[in-house]
Amino acid sequence: MTTKGTIVLVHIYPREMSIYGDLGNTRVMQQRLTWHGYTCDLRRHHPGEEFPRDAHLVLGGGGQDSGQAHVEADLDRNADTLRGLAADGCPMVMVCGMYQLFGNAFITVDGRRLPGLGILDVTTTGGADRMIGPVVLDTAYGSVVGYENHSGRTTLGAGQAPFGRVLHGHGNNPDDRLEGAVTNRVVGTYLHGPILPANPAFADGLIKDAVERALGRVFEPEPMDDSLADQARNRQIARLLAGRERRDRASGQARGT
Repeated sequence: MTTKGTIVLVHIYPREMSIYGDLGNTRVMQQRLTWHGYTCDLRRHHPGEEFPRDAHLVLGGGGQDSGQAHVEADLDRNADTLRGLAADGCPMVMVCGMYQLFGNAFITVDGRRLPGLGILDVTTTGGADRMIGPVVLDTAYGSVVGYENHSGRTTLGAGQAPFGRVLHGHGNNPDDRLEGAVTNRVVGTYLHGPILPANPAFADGLIKDAVERALGRVFEPEPMDDSLADQARNRQIARLLAGRERRDRASGQARGT
């Protein structure tokens, strides 16, 4: 079988940092690369191993505090490699706990400051209450849906671009209506779901970036039937935004009485 080229896909800490369905992101990227005619060289990076310097696409998921603690030393040991890949334009998606670890720091509820990689100019502070539920975002990839479940409150640095603006849900924190962060081709987000199967345009955007960086030529997509994913996403968006409009109207009427 002929192939258009090989893409090295790295799933970082699959045992410790892949809860809430985040393993689905890796599975769908492996499958979509194959459907588009490329060979996917899937590698799983575990603590204690050298991070693959030839990575073309990197995915990381969410985890409990114990999972973050378990990978912290390894992340520090491979920090220069990851920062170098990020600076070189390697597309990455870091979800929830890995999003926090790719930021400047996580400040615990009792005030301890745990340093991150600083690839994304964000700072997260632990909170007592969790932000849980479906999310709708307006992003550069169009409307994106997912599911958040986090207690960390993340704030962006002055020049840090968000991943998207929140149309429904909480996002980074309860206040600024922003979600995630994007630096170069590194995306941090709280959206599980998993996010990539639910949002094929976002998945293919990442593949496009990976192919062009890895192979030095334009992405050649194959025809893809994403109608079921598109229908599910569009119905979810319509349902959630209609519910928000009803609540906003009810709230406005209450204030007016």
